[in-house]
Amino acid sequence: MKLARITLALLLALASAPALAAEFALKDGDRVVFYGDSITDQRLYTTFVETFVVTRFPKSNITFVHSGWGGDRVGGGGGGPVDVRLQRDVVAYNPTVVSIMLGMNDASYRAFDKKIFDAYAKGYEHIVDTLKEKAPGVRLTLIQPSPFDDVTRKPNFDGGYNAVLIRYGDYLKELAAKKGASVADLNTTLVMATKKAEEADHETAVKFNQDRVHPGPAGQLLMAESLLKAWNAPATVSEVEIDAESGKVTNASNTTATELKANGKISWTQEDAALPFPINLNDPVTALAVKSSDILDALDRQMLTVKNAKASEYTLKIDGKDLGKFNRDQLAAGVNLATLDTPMIQQARHVHDLTLKHNNIHFTRWRGVEVPLQGEKSADMKAALEALDRVEASVVKDQREAAKPKPHMYELVPNS
Repeated sequence: MKLARITLALLLALASAPALAAEFALKDGDRVVFYGDSITDQRLYTTFVETFVVTRFPKSNITFVHSGWGGDRVGGGGGGPVDVRLQRDVVAYNPTVVSIMLGMNDASYRAFDKKIFDAYAKGYEHIVDTLKEKAPGVRLTLIQPSPFDDVTRKPNFDGGYNAVLIRYGDYLKELAAKKGASVADLNTTLVMATKKAEEADHETAVKFNQDRVHPGPAGQLLMAESLLKAWNAPATVSEVEIDAESGKVTNASNTTATELKANGKISWTQEDAALPFPINLNDPVTALAVKSSDILDALDRQMLTVKNAKASEYTLKIDGKDLGKFNRDQLAAGVNLATLDTPMIQQARHVHDLTLKHNNIHFTRWRGVEVPLQGEKSADMKAALEALDRVEASVVKDQREAAKPKPHMYELVPNS
């Protein structure tokens, strides 16, 4: 009886304990290749993901290659047959992680056709099997196709093209389970946000996906959110809670807060372990996308909470820069610093600029030199490719250095 009671108590304790958060899917040393068609070739959702990872995990060495090619289908396209594409543009980089997004072109922009779908299924399975064979141990993420916009404009046929893409995505769930891959839904979140935005502002909602096929930066930001969620990305940049009455830091997560003083003015030094995700809230299209989604709560919480503040209102300063006025209740509820133009956001923007720069260099090397001159065997050709690789590596080094967080001086100055 005693053993039974102990066992029951343990089971009840386990049942009531909070579930452990799943670990982020990418690990130190991973080499990630994004493979797909023109939507990947835009280098938007992919570069957003890269910048998020580099800024959220600045101590990790995770590298990224963006290998989308406009017009691609499961059989290949302008970059060559699929087996050429896979060897040259994926396997050659010795990836440990590969994401695959294909389907927009494969479904042929028409009502569901079983023959067309069967060709897609066969071709997609060939891609998965080839990568598993040629890159042993690779972890695959099969991406359900991003949406064709049937929200802000009427569908072109009964049911709409996006419904066809959803059926293709449902197949990918089954294939992922069969092949031991993960799956990411880049359709649902963007459609839901577009519906919400459409109710608020049709003209701006249209700009989420202007040509209905290729989402712009705002739409692809939400696609990046979906991929990062599928990879169990952490929501927290940092969290600090201060009790102004006792003059103590009562909570600090993913950061250190030191030298706290609370004598009228509240001041301290804070050094986070990560940078915020640099979302451009000054762009009205992006601002509507953020308002229509949960991206801030899901991926970008850099929270400052101050309890028992004495003054009714304070001006927040970081490194002497005024960032806004906040009343006692706002501070007690918590302020998300990721929504302000902080020195940390400015630093993260610089990181993203370097993300774009190194990807542009790689694109020039790949699409401007390697592929057009692939039959050229001269030493000069090899030297040119190696030189561009060195230039890109230098920019990546700068990117990683720029992603290292710095200490900042915080002040809450009473306004009364």
